[in-house]
Amino acid sequence: QVSLVESGGGLVQAGDSLRLSCAASERTFSSYAMGWFRQAPGKEREFVAVVSWNGGTTYYADSVKGRFTISRDNAKNTVYLQMNSLKPEDTAVYYCARAYTTGVTATETRYAYWGQGTQVTVSS
Repeated sequence: QVSLVESGGGLVQAGDSLRLSCAASERTFSSYAMGWFRQAPGKEREFVAVVSWNGGTTYYADSVKGRFTISRDNAKNTVYLQMNSLKPEDTAVYYCARAYTTGVTATETRYAYWGQGTQVTVSS
């Protein structure tokens, strides 16, 4: 079984930055696309960002484009989400997920494994 553990969440002010990390206990980590999703209270889970198997391609939700950056370090089995210019509407539990595919996808059903999430709270 693949395990994914998110870290780096916390409480910050609007306009501040955070970097989330997702550590994977998987030797074949580098073979799959990795994504980030989030779920705010009272809302459905939504796609945030995805990076292809080798880090060569990225895709972002319109709501975070230009502010968030996804990256990966396959030597460390880790994917990152750098979040800049944070807004109160970014407040959510952020989940790391591994896709079935090598290429980017924003479709939740195409992700095979999920972490337990890390809380990000942005105050105004």
